[in-house]
Amino acid sequence: MEKNIVVVGGGITGLSAAYYAARLARREGIEPKVTLIEGGERLGGKIRTMRRDGFVIERGPDSFLARKRPIIDLSRELGIEGELVALNPATRKTYILRGGQLHRIPPGLVLGVPTDWKPFVASKLIGWPGKLRAALDWVLPAARGDADESLGGFLRRRLGDQVVDFVAEPLLSGIYAGDADRLSLLATFPQFRAAERKYRSLMVGLARGAAGEDHLPPHARGSAFLSYRNGLSTLIERLEAALEEEGAVVLTGKPVRSVTPRDGTGGAVVTLENGDALLADAVVVTTPVSELGRLLPDVPEAGVFRDMAYASVANVVLAYRREQVTVPLDGAGFVVPRTEGRLITACTWTSSKWLHTAPEDRVLIRCYVGRIDDDRWQSMSDDALVAAVRREVAELVGIAAEPEFSDVTRLPRSMPQYEVGHLDRVHTLREGLRTKAPGVFAAGAGLEGVGLPDCIHQGKQAAEQAAAFIRRREA
Repeated sequence: MEKNIVVVGGGITGLSAAYYAARLARREGIEPKVTLIEGGERLGGKIRTMRRDGFVIERGPDSFLARKRPIIDLSRELGIEGELVALNPATRKTYILRGGQLHRIPPGLVLGVPTDWKPFVASKLIGWPGKLRAALDWVLPAARGDADESLGGFLRRRLGDQVVDFVAEPLLSGIYAGDADRLSLLATFPQFRAAERKYRSLMVGLARGAAGEDHLPPHARGSAFLSYRNGLSTLIERLEAALEEEGAVVLTGKPVRSVTPRDGTGGAVVTLENGDALLADAVVVTTPVSELGRLLPDVPEAGVFRDMAYASVANVVLAYRREQVTVPLDGAGFVVPRTEGRLITACTWTSSKWLHTAPEDRVLIRCYVGRIDDDRWQSMSDDALVAAVRREVAELVGIAAEPEFSDVTRLPRSMPQYEVGHLDRVHTLREGLRTKAPGVFAAGAGLEGVGLPDCIHQGKQAAEQAAAFIRRREA
């Protein structure tokens, strides 16, 4: 008998969930009808590649961590593994702004934590008091207890304020556009706690952990990040085609009003804003978690993330003729600590970092603005925002030329903030769904990982749970 699996949300998590739901259900002996519902007019969520005049421009995320297998495995299954491209090995350098000057990040940093003492000591990023304070990590005891703490608090306890404020915070918080002193350690970088427990010293633990990478796939051993030759939208396009091949129904421009659990039988009724309703044997909800309370009014625990903080960010792309750029862009770009007070939070020298993104006679850079508690850019027009970014690029990098073109992408409320206690809230949500809405599962960037591989993993995991739920109910 045909079983209906409905996926709400057409971003990377929802697309992955729908793809795996169709495949895994058949593997379980279930004949599924998979329906993917997206409220907007396009699929892909924040992933959006603009291809223009030989440029490959990402308007959302621009890459993913190579060491995380779910996206590599999915690429292989979809037949696009050959489209993966690595970082340009000639641009391994990255810079941090300090006192208005760009300083090279010393080699040996692992997730912002020094693991090679010589280059760290030679760096001018922090002074001798900060270096000596960081050295205390070798002798400080490990903290006891399992309670969550802030990422910033943990790093300050181990390494001191200077390392956090001038090195670790701009590198790590940039992933979330957040405040390290509010982000949850256990939800963002639990490996730090594990290293402290196992080795006592965070620096020693990360150094030993970084050395053993033989288990990683070949793509990941030579490059920290990967993308696709024609941009990240390659993955979205292939997933769309795969869903069509699987016979899935894809509805766009159809906002969902509610997901109502079915009494006693499991599954739910998914009601659209236009009044249409779909009867589902299992549902995977991948919308922003702040929407769960509205969608699932019969599950009080779904409102636990109703007031979740989100950061709003924007990307400003600038394209130049190569002869206009007279300064060497000899690295991947730079990051900016919040202590510098700049509008730009980071700048990627895109055409240096990714050789596939621009013609040989052109230069492409991308600047990021916005972070939690800094929304100055939102009151600016696109022209004013480009002008402000260009002024800072001229001051910091030395590129004062008029760009051939510019592009602004605004991403309001796009970066969920995993604040202290986040995993407890995730557990509360999961328990509420299990007991009050059996057959309804939640996944997405607001829960257990904001990176593309994390979202794909969550989508696949939710699909497995949906297929297993239907199989158990049938049994």
